[in-house]
Amino acid sequence: MPEVGAAYARVRALLPPLWRALPWRVLGAAGGSATALPALARLVSGGHDTAFALILLRSAEVALALGLAFLLDDPARHITVAVPTRRVLRNGLRLALVVPLVLLCWTVALLLVPGEIRPPAGDVGLEAAALAALALTGAAAAVRFTDEPQPGAVVAATLLAVTVLETLLPERCTLFVDVADPGWAAAHQRWAVLLLLTVPMGAALLPERIRRRRALAWTHR
Repeated sequence: MPEVGAAYARVRALLPPLWRALPWRVLGAAGGSATALPALARLVSGGHDTAFALILLRSAEVALALGLAFLLDDPARHITVAVPTRRVLRNGLRLALVVPLVLLCWTVALLLVPGEIRPPAGDVGLEAAALAALALTGAAAAVRFTDEPQPGAVVAATLLAVTVLETLLPERCTLFVDVADPGWAAAHQRWAVLLLLTVPMGAALLPERIRRRRALAWTHR
């Protein structure tokens, strides 16, 4: 199995530089905010209310998504674009390194909210997953269709603007509804559709464009 061994060696060689290149300051700030905000449900006097807990958890969702918008930033992009390892592998490894940490932060955020006021974990988890997928898809689109090495700030600002504008939508279309709202279940069906549409779109955007691949292959001849 020489091909498997070569692939394993390539991945092992890529991991240390990828780990160092990750935007840890932004990711750390996002993770710290996402875990600190739900803790307010335990600290704020009179804050033991499901609606308040939902606001805190949604703030944590947005914080994590904004951090993930920077995941594909690569200051050395114009150098690494010429390496033989395909972008889909490099970006896939970035996801593999960071997603478990994001899941850990989200789990801690949920557990910090007292059980008696915690909103349905599956539903708010669906919201967090959809926002994360939206952020990653935006980052993948920015990397694929522009030459900007660090598009994270623009992607994060766009995501934040879309999130704010979404709250202005009519009630029958909105995603952010209160737990006591009769439209809670319908809203989370929309969240599920958003997630199902965004994940394959993001996966399709991870590789280089075919034209660029051919150009790179030609330069290596």
